[in-house]
Amino acid sequence: MNLEEFDMPSRYDATITEASWYAKWEAAGLFQPEDNPDKAPYCITIPPPNITGSLHMGHALCYPIQDALGRYQRLRGKKVLILPGQDHAGIATQSVVDKQLRKAGTSAAQIGRDAFVEKVWEWRKESGDTILNQLRKLGCAFDWSRSRFTFDPQYHDAVLRVFIDWFERGLIFRGKRVVNWDPVLRTSVSDIETERQTVRGKLYHIRYEFTDGSGSVTIATTRPETMLADVAVAVHPSDKRYEGKVGKTLRLPLVGREIPLIADIYPDPNFGTGAVKITPSHDPNDFQVGQRHNLEMPVVLDERAKVTVKEILAFAKNPPLREGREGELLAPNAESGEGFDARAFLESLDGLDRYDARKRIIAALEESGEMVKIEDHDINIVVSDRSKEVIEPLLSEQWFCDQPALAGPAIKAVQDGKIKFTPERYNRIFLDWMENIREWCISRQLWWGHRIPIYYTEEGQCFAALSWEDAQAKAGDQKIVRQDDDVLDTWFSSGLWPFATLGWPEETADLKAWYPTSVLVTDRNIINLWVARMVMMGLDFRGEIPFSDVMIYATVLTEDGKRMSKSLGTGVDPMGIIETKGADSLRWTLMSQTGANQDIRYSDKKTDDARNWGNKIWNATRFILMNAGDLTATQTFETIEPKLEPVDRWLLSRLHATERAVRAAYDGYDLQGACQALYQFFWSELCDWYIEVSKPRLQDPAQREVPFWCLVQSIEAFLKMLHPVMPHLTEELYSYLPISGKTPFIMSAAWPEISDRLANSEAEAEMARIFEIVTGLRSLRHSLEITPMKTLPVAYFEGELAGGTEVVRSQGWIEELRPGKPEGRSLSVSREGVEIHLPIDGVVDVERLITAAKREQEKLTKELEGITNRLSNPQFVERAKPEVIERDRGAATELDSRLAKLQERIDLLDN
Repeated sequence: MNLEEFDMPSRYDATITEASWYAKWEAAGLFQPEDNPDKAPYCITIPPPNITGSLHMGHALCYPIQDALGRYQRLRGKKVLILPGQDHAGIATQSVVDKQLRKAGTSAAQIGRDAFVEKVWEWRKESGDTILNQLRKLGCAFDWSRSRFTFDPQYHDAVLRVFIDWFERGLIFRGKRVVNWDPVLRTSVSDIETERQTVRGKLYHIRYEFTDGSGSVTIATTRPETMLADVAVAVHPSDKRYEGKVGKTLRLPLVGREIPLIADIYPDPNFGTGAVKITPSHDPNDFQVGQRHNLEMPVVLDERAKVTVKEILAFAKNPPLREGREGELLAPNAESGEGFDARAFLESLDGLDRYDARKRIIAALEESGEMVKIEDHDINIVVSDRSKEVIEPLLSEQWFCDQPALAGPAIKAVQDGKIKFTPERYNRIFLDWMENIREWCISRQLWWGHRIPIYYTEEGQCFAALSWEDAQAKAGDQKIVRQDDDVLDTWFSSGLWPFATLGWPEETADLKAWYPTSVLVTDRNIINLWVARMVMMGLDFRGEIPFSDVMIYATVLTEDGKRMSKSLGTGVDPMGIIETKGADSLRWTLMSQTGANQDIRYSDKKTDDARNWGNKIWNATRFILMNAGDLTATQTFETIEPKLEPVDRWLLSRLHATERAVRAAYDGYDLQGACQALYQFFWSELCDWYIEVSKPRLQDPAQREVPFWCLVQSIEAFLKMLHPVMPHLTEELYSYLPISGKTPFIMSAAWPEISDRLANSEAEAEMARIFEIVTGLRSLRHSLEITPMKTLPVAYFEGELAGGTEVVRSQGWIEELRPGKPEGRSLSVSREGVEIHLPIDGVVDVERLITAAKREQEKLTKELEGITNRLSNPQFVERAKPEVIERDRGAATELDSRLAKLQERIDLLDN
């Protein structure tokens, strides 16, 4: 390669290169799997992003991980399918279109269900593929020709068939349970659609009197508005304070209803009075208590989180309430024993917002004397992701799935090791959830989604069917009059993802070829909501696990460790980073931190470092190719091997070890480990040592062949190993390599085969010793403030350097290296059984160095005295914050260390 013909740009431009290579890959059909029966299949069906979504930092880690795994397995000789798609995202999408309608001066209610669904489809056509286009910018080599949508006709049919099958087997039923209720959207929501927050609130202590006059029980609540629907007070069976009292009745304040004191395992006897109020309709734990004790379940808050007193009044008409002189509903007053107009009070609350009702209830309790005290208290609340409204636990009639009946095979699959989680600790988290799994609320009160395929006759009988016509056929002479209004939870349809995307319920070629899939890459927060359900559905409908491995990727936090959120202003837009610094830089930044660590921090500096890392790879490769002359690295190891020097054997042995480490890391889903091994090899071993040592040989045409061959072999293997993480840069550099057997793309090349013959522990040990001696010499130069790369006339050595003399000389930047000891003043360093002596007369200004060291010593001594005086002052130690004292002690220790080193340097120079 003549230098005049060398056309490799001096700088790497990611903004041009990345888009160019992606287009070439796609045009060459590299995203579709090979039709080769001899190759083992490797399949990932990506977690489908919402159609409302745009790229955020979690996506920028999750999807490139899957791309990296696919690229790695393709290099390893497998046929690879990474199948993309999108989720219809019921609540999120409905919210987006709702907002658009309101902005246009109308609403969903005004235009009706059918018209609203049409509007959603219009929006989907215009804006729904935003995130898929952004995944292309990230370099994700997904098979777009197979892209799926959870509302595709085939997929919709699969969802209906699963529902119908489970309904007919009794695994789906309708019933009343306490669910997460969004009072703004007026629908049940799943846990993943909520956010937990801690806010400063109040804890209200309320006295409930025993109806026999034998005393009272004090309970504490953060939601006094729900007390109107209390049906019991519970204590733990082991609580000695309530011996002989369980079974007695208490008078419910403000209502007067008699409610029992019951014993149940739910209350914590070590918390407060050990007594808790039981409101089954408005608390999931209370609901379980209510079921165990067959308690009534009146509702006091409606779907808008407003007070409704109809059931409470009906519930309150039993004794001891009595009719007053004018027919008013009376309850005894705790203080005076006089009648309290309960009906009038309850009716005054009807229709009030829950927080307004709370104020009136608190005032009434204070007036009656039943409010014992009110304390400030940190409250854990659950907020809807979409409406930002506080979730209300609410007894609601919904459709449920009997998950406990399906859990057994999924539990066994993990226990038997058929499904493995990485990191391994998530195995236990999965099993803990599955072993205590509850019924799943699968219905949502929305219009956008898979409408529940239940059809009703005039008599109220219901049939599960694929269509109205199918339902009518099942109903026979009975007339079908309506379909259920609810839609299915999005997690129901996405639970079918690994097999419905491949064509199920039809036995397609793709289903036979690619199911079970290979690995699922997902977030730790949806192990229960999604991973568990895919495992249950896959085993139930396919008789096989949906994937053998589950990789839980890390959560990306801000630089200061906060959660990334657009609404909180802590989000970082990945697209801006890609446009300015390149996708490969972002991929390296995130994946190089992704190992066992499950929280990583993003910073622009790390991405700048990643970009610099890419430039280092570019510049080093360009340097090597520029020094090639007319050479090509087409020789075999057998022809080169006799000519290898120790440093060549060292590099090839390190390449062998690096390949083993990187392969093991990729196989174990340890991308951080792979990146660290690659970084260490290229930056430290290849660039800092081998290239520097080999420069004289590279610049000599008579010696160039061997180091060039070693470098190109190393670069080719390195680029292939790095390709899964930084695909665009490696593809560009690969295109310039002068090698034999070169494929059109590195993406379609084979993983490097590094022969065990290259492993050479003796060469590694020998060169590690020589490099350590060089490091010692460089350290000595640094202590004397001698500029790196400045060549000194002579140095002496005692000990055995064997074949490393030239390396020590050139890399220690010495003109001549002589055996023995010098005459005159010198400084020495001892490493690995070798002592290096550096003459300093005429080389450094010793007196200046001593003066500068003493000046620094004086300055640091004064700083240390100031800190020591502070720490010896009792008043300071008593008043200062602990972190301030700890900081000062640390500073004192650091100054002591620096002063010791300075004195050591002064003594050395003086002697």
